Amino acid sequence: MDLFKVYPLLDVELESGKGVFVFDKNGQKYLDFYGGHAVISVGHAHPYYIKALNEQLEKLVFYSNSVHLEIQQKLAQKLGQISGYANYNLFLINSGAEANENALKLASFYNKRKKVIAFSGAFHGRTAAAVAVTDNPKIKPAINPDDHVIFLPFNDNVALEKTFKEQGNEICAVIVEPIQGVNGIYEASASFLEKIQELCHQNDAIFIADEVQCGFARSGKFFAHQFANVQPDIITIAKGMGNGFPVGGVLINEKIQAVYGMLGTTFGGSPLACAATLAVLDIIENENLIENTQKMGQYLLENLKGIKGLKQIRGKGLILGLEFEEPIKDLRNNLLFKHQIFTGNSNNPNTLRVLPSLAIQKEEIDLFLNALKKETN
Repeated sequence: MDLFKVYPLLDVELESGKGVFVFDKNGQKYLDFYGGHAVISVGHAHPYYIKALNEQLEKLVFYSNSVHLEIQQKLAQKLGQISGYANYNLFLINSGAEANENALKLASFYNKRKKVIAFSGAFHGRTAAAVAVTDNPKIKPAINPDDHVIFLPFNDNVALEKTFKEQGNEICAVIVEPIQGVNGIYEASASFLEKIQELCHQNDAIFIADEVQCGFARSGKFFAHQFANVQPDIITIAKGMGNGFPVGGVLINEKIQAVYGMLGTTFGGSPLACAATLAVLDIIENENLIENTQKMGQYLLENLKGIKGLKQIRGKGLILGLEFEEPIKDLRNNLLFKHQIFTGNSNNPNTLRVLPSLAIQKEEIDLFLNALKKETN
């Protein structure tokens, strides 16, 4: 049997990682400035993280959600405290797509409606409801219709108001990434997020913030939407949540009432997944990684000024899109194969996506900056 070849693979075979570096099978060291799509939040092989998982492995790896698991409640309390959403409820699953899938279902359970507003450039996942609100026809099979989805221009308050004026009593939810990741790191303006919240509240629709990539401290706040004066009804999380362990979650406003059987998961919220997430939260708190993200993000921004061919820098903290005047395919390959630095691409062919560990320091950022200058000068 062979692997189902749906990924174009870089010619690198990784075997291990430590901190902000990864190593291939030949022992070659690479700076990880991408974290596997923003997944590696606190660094590879963090000793506290490894200790927490090992301790949980020796106690209980898994049991179903048919019994009390104290570690789930411990995680909910810790996440509520650090995120500022202590009054919300938490549903645990395994991935960002599942988080958005369940968020959309919850919205529809709440107001019994079907129509959803999503935005140009959106990426919310590949499962049925999630892919329907994703703005990419290439990944939508016929079995996943999207005729219930209204796609509007991103950051267009006028189009949003017009749609609610015409169809407000039919709108189930609005789903938005406060910072679009896959599309090339485009920020939703504060006024746009505030308008979404206002119109949702006026029309009894549900405001869903997809924080799968931009959440968990990556923007310099715990959630990227916290730069605006909003509190979404539902917040979805995953990627950096488990630092590589598959875990996702849905933060749910108390106005949405749980009913036995309305949602379910086999593996979601396993003791091992909870231990991984608790370790990440502890490291973020104990090592002041939100503050570090702010400082290192600012350092990176300041030192990117003057890079030849760099047209625009988008994003906040350590979720940045560097848009160049030309496509970045060759630049990205040169950074990897000549300078041993992993970076990411995006739907925008001219945009380099950088998503390093929240624990990155100036010395490692300088490695990236020096390589970038050599390749663009």
